[in-house]
Amino acid sequence: MSWKNLAALTLAVSLLGGCSVVERLVYRIDINQGNYLEQSDVDTLRYGMNKEQVQFVLGSPMISEPEYPNTWYYVYYHKPGHDKPEQKNLILTFNEQNRLVKLEGDYTASPQFMDALN
Repeated sequence: MSWKNLAALTLAVSLLGGCSVVERLVYRIDINQGNYLEQSDVDTLRYGMNKEQVQFVLGSPMISEPEYPNTWYYVYYHKPGHDKPEQKNLILTFNEQNRLVKLEGDYTASPQFMDALN
């Protein structure tokens, strides 16, 4: 094999295989959207809290639908530059008296969730 063929083959392999390598060298910013919550924040929630108390602890919900005003959605989306995206959801349900009655999603209720408020 001549040196020209070897150079052409090397160039072709590096150009074809280089796409995935070059992409990892390009900087991509992390994308964070929504309500960043920690489990410790969710642990402070108690059964029977009113909407104002919950909003004080967690902030405003990402989604509160007009048709279902007693269901609040806290959504957090994180997309690291080159890694897989991650999404965490917290869904809070209130009764007709605007009291917290249910917590579900990617966060767990604390063992003290059902304890009475002081």
